[in-house]
Amino acid sequence: MLKNMKLLFIGFIVCLSSFTPGNSFNESTINGAWQTQEGTMEQVLLLSDGYFMHTIFDKVNKKFIQSRGGTYQFSGNNLDATVEFNTIDKDQIGQQLKYSFVIKRDRLTSDLSGKKAVWNLLDKGQGEISGTWRMSGRMQDGKISYSPPRARKTLKVLTGSRFQWAAINAETKEFFGTGGGSYTFEKGKYTENIEFFSRDNNRVGASLSFDGKLVDGNWHHSGLSSTGNPIYEVWSKESKQ
Repeated sequence: MLKNMKLLFIGFIVCLSSFTPGNSFNESTINGAWQTQEGTMEQVLLLSDGYFMHTIFDKVNKKFIQSRGGTYQFSGNNLDATVEFNTIDKDQIGQQLKYSFVIKRDRLTSDLSGKKAVWNLLDKGQGEISGTWRMSGRMQDGKISYSPPRARKTLKVLTGSRFQWAAINAETKEFFGTGGGSYTFEKGKYTENIEFFSRDNNRVGASLSFDGKLVDGNWHHSGLSSTGNPIYEVWSKESKQ
């Protein structure tokens, strides 16, 4: 009897040590897609594998407004972000910014957008291909040509239902383009539904389907690009900073 009570007491202590208060968070509670909206103006925040992308756009009127992204880590109830790209403020690139985060019942209260706002959870970042990916290879003349990590890169953040890619160079503070929206991945078919595209607002509303598969931890992605050209890309998980 005493032995059983001792075991129960130890188990209770373990539960207490793993309990997370309502106002704090960790990677598993914050990973995923979050949204806040005023009228037709939407803000979507994607967090996965230590990388974030935050975009403001108007899907109804097909307007891209702003996007930024970079690495992040947790510090108490704050998110410490290091910016790698910002479409309207290059001077912010390389800066370390701190934002308050409070999560309660699938709602996030944060000053990430410049003022305190409530963000609704779109998904919890769980999916077969969720994560932060870097384009690491292309098919050329029937052979896959790989490229090592470098300053100029194309990243794609995938949560459970949302995607965003961005082509950037954090060292030179160059931005080459971004696009995003919702996606599905079923039975080897990956489909993107475009909700914003910095290079061409006319792409908004289009859907693109690709063949997709995971091979040795890499994501192979083939089909026709938004311009109608055939592509075969290989994406690798971006290492955490």
